[in-house]
Amino acid sequence: MARQKFLLRLAKALLTFGAPSHRIESQLHSAGEILDVNVAFVHLPNLIVATFMDSDTRTSETHFVRAGGRVALTKLQRIHIVYRDVLHDKIGVTEACEQLKKIIQERPLYGIWVRCALAFFCASIICVLSFGGSIVDMFISGLSASVLQYLGLNAASKSTIYANVYEISVSIVVSFTARLLSTLSGNIFCYSAISSAGVVLILPGFTILIAALELTSRNILCGSVRMVYAIIYTLFLGFGLTIGSDFYLLVNPKARQHLAATAMLNSQTLHGYIMNSNVSNTVPLSDLGGTFTFLETADTQSSHIIKGCYRDPTWPWYRQPLPWWAMFVLVPLYSTCSSVQNLQSIRSIQLPVMVVFSCAAYAVNRAANYFISDRGDIVSAFGAFVIGLCGNAYSRLGGGTAFTSMVTGVLFLVPSAIGSGGGLIQNYTSSADRYTGTFALGIRMIQVAIGVTIGLFVSQILVYALGRRKSAAHFAF
Repeated sequence: MARQKFLLRLAKALLTFGAPSHRIESQLHSAGEILDVNVAFVHLPNLIVATFMDSDTRTSETHFVRAGGRVALTKLQRIHIVYRDVLHDKIGVTEACEQLKKIIQERPLYGIWVRCALAFFCASIICVLSFGGSIVDMFISGLSASVLQYLGLNAASKSTIYANVYEISVSIVVSFTARLLSTLSGNIFCYSAISSAGVVLILPGFTILIAALELTSRNILCGSVRMVYAIIYTLFLGFGLTIGSDFYLLVNPKARQHLAATAMLNSQTLHGYIMNSNVSNTVPLSDLGGTFTFLETADTQSSHIIKGCYRDPTWPWYRQPLPWWAMFVLVPLYSTCSSVQNLQSIRSIQLPVMVVFSCAAYAVNRAANYFISDRGDIVSAFGAFVIGLCGNAYSRLGGGTAFTSMVTGVLFLVPSAIGSGGGLIQNYTSSADRYTGTFALGIRMIQVAIGVTIGLFVSQILVYALGRRKSAAHFAF
């Protein structure tokens, strides 16, 4: 009975704190075999069905474990330590149950205001790193992310009605604000940078990645359900951004002229006739009629567009993108803030390990993007391969936890790849183009998830192909 109780509590802890779902079933099976418990597990989204069988009486007992939550890195690491100690006979199952109960009942490491501040820094940094924003864009996107985080942790968690429309309502407000600021005189703010970075924290990149990993692991039911959910979620998010922008253009019709002028920076196609108004025409108009396309040249304003944001070289420094050497400060800072936001303890030795792995993945990602542009799947595969090598080697040689050390770097790859493609939604002039861009966003995220999945699996094969076989299941991507 104590062993059965431990398995059920372990299943609840793994579901509650965001363990990799494609590894949960194998971990529980491995624990059941080592503890000599005749049990079968079926994993469904947010649900685990455990059936304990008694061969002597030929009876069975079925339990349903249901839980849902978000990633909590420190608690996941502690759960994995308890799991490993039980399987290596360092502690008994009764003591392990008490430790798991204590971990589940503990309050989050950081309060709501600290997590809102962390959201501000994460969105501000990713605005300039991935979406071409300036310093003035940083503050607006950071404030948007802070409001988004507060509503998600407070209003959405208390009201089930608002939780259903939380993402759409937030994306509408962020897009409306970004469009309002971008149409002010002087082009001080960039719509694409603010709107993309403002909602980057609720992108379903982690969900799509887990879905791709589940499909690769032949867990078709969970993988297909999560993949469809993530795609529809992405479409809702893109439509919310589109609705917010269109609503402001409806309120302020003059803003459409500014939007059309911005779109003309790339190229413009006109249909009509060329007429000379100074002298009488000696050539029939039909000979000078047709379709005329005006393309950009090196000295046009389009040469100053960086990731969808217009940057005039004569503007002051605070309206320009940050120099390349700023990445040496911003990338470790973002990795630290992102790890702490995912509830990693700042006193843990695991935190600097996460930061180092994340910086290595970002460096490889940028280098691959320099040589292979416009291929987010291949570029992401290189970054995922590096972080997979680091995480799995750290787990096998250093005795650390692979999954928690890799989460920050893997989550960094999604906005980086989307930013290389121009952001979430850009300055499209027609509704048809905006809806097409929304669908393209979903496809781009799937491509990134596939590239990350391949990189992670290849790295794991290389690390675990040599040496003795693990007795317990892998706690990694």
